[in-house]
Amino acid sequence: MDIQFLVERLEALVVNGSKIPLTGQVRLDQAAVLDLIDQLRVAIPEEVKQARRINQESDRVLSKAREEAEQIIGAAQEQAALLLQDQSILREAETRSQDVLDRAQVKAEETMHGADQYAADVLVRLESDLVKTLSVIKKSLEVLEERRAAPTEG
Repeated sequence: MDIQFLVERLEALVVNGSKIPLTGQVRLDQAAVLDLIDQLRVAIPEEVKQARRINQESDRVLSKAREEAEQIIGAAQEQAALLLQDQSILREAETRSQDVLDRAQVKAEETMHGADQYAADVLVRLESDLVKTLSVIKKSLEVLEERRAAPTEG
């Protein structure tokens, strides 16, 4: 049966129903209306039923897609937070390594200065010792010269 035909019959029932005076209401034959509704149900084409199922399925798929999108967004936000945290850790590590390098440079300079000072002190003492030793050598040479120059008694 054609749905359009059944809708027209329903409309005719309403239009031709007994009007209740002084109101906009109409009395209908309950059995006739219920019979027409049953016929409408039967007459609903399979395509309409299938369209309803497809519509429900699309709602379910959309809902699932939204859930997955929210999960993906959540995971992306977590990953972004981890990357930011990693960057923060990397910056802190770079800062600490630069501090260590700076302290090592200062310590190396202090050590070099101390080593230079120690070497200078050792060289000054060595020079003093060499001057004394040279003085002793000169005196010893002078004594030997004097002995050679003096006649031997004997």
